[in-house]
Amino acid sequence: MTKAIFNVSMVILLSLFLAGVAGRSAAAALTSISLHAKSDVKKDKVLLGRIATIKGEDRGFAEDLRDIVVGTAPLPGKSRRIDRDHIKICLRRSGIDLSQIRLEGPQEIEVTRSFVEISKKKIEKLVLDFVKQNAQWADARVIIKKINVSNKVMLPRGEVGYKVAPIKNRRLVGTVPIPIHFSVDGTYHKKVWTTVNIEVLKKVVVTKGRMKRFQEITEADVVLKEMNLADLPSNVITNPDEVLGRRSKRTIGADVVLRTDLVEYPPLVKRGDVVLIVAESEGLRITAFGEVKKKGRQGERIMVENLASKKKINAYVLDSNSVRVNF
Repeated sequence: MTKAIFNVSMVILLSLFLAGVAGRSAAAALTSISLHAKSDVKKDKVLLGRIATIKGEDRGFAEDLRDIVVGTAPLPGKSRRIDRDHIKICLRRSGIDLSQIRLEGPQEIEVTRSFVEISKKKIEKLVLDFVKQNAQWADARVIIKKINVSNKVMLPRGEVGYKVAPIKNRRLVGTVPIPIHFSVDGTYHKKVWTTVNIEVLKKVVVTKGRMKRFQEITEADVVLKEMNLADLPSNVITNPDEVLGRRSKRTIGADVVLRTDLVEYPPLVKRGDVVLIVAESEGLRITAFGEVKKKGRQGERIMVENLASKKKINAYVLDSNSVRVNF
């Protein structure tokens, strides 16, 4: 009887020992995921391998776990929290059997995004350098009055690049908006708007006194004055040679800054003038006399009547005595 009881006890102890060994073997076969209380990420996505230490005998399985996305990274310089339940959901969505893993660590973890700070002073220098290289006004004094930058810029860590891209066809004078495009590791990331106030002091052509309509402009009629181009339209005249020999298109008051729309060349031919009509091509030149039907300045297209054939044709004014037709 005593021997039978001993044998039963040995069987129970052996069973318990084997069960313990099997339990420890199963536990050893599990892949462990140890969550970090705090983690820092660089990319737009939060990978499990960036926020946890993953260990297991199956290296391929462990690598697959490391590449699982468990959330979107916060903005550079910001943070977000991710709890264990959310991580379990992400594991299930990725086809992971939770019985194969052992999830350890805090119930909630904090994820921050590493960043590079571009200061307002640095951005101002980018704009200043751009203006100095591109605001090339001949015979003018360029003064940069003020550069406005709304705030500093926070970018993800990486190789930062930038491109200063002013608005197309915008003059670099007055208050000019200038955007700067920032990239990280070759990928566009953010556009920052700045404004710069540029004063361009340049001599412009100004009338000395009142001028009548169609009055020929001479040296005695104009003077050069230094003015800020930011306060003037883009078609102001800065070279006196551009107005001498022309005439005023309308009555102009004294001390008026001359513009291209205020002056014109007087017509070289007028209605009724007889001119030489010239038609030329390689090795061939034909001429005839014609009567002008409309006044015209040099280079303008006018109507001319051939005196011999009485045919009306379009011609371009060459000078006061001749016109040209395309042939």
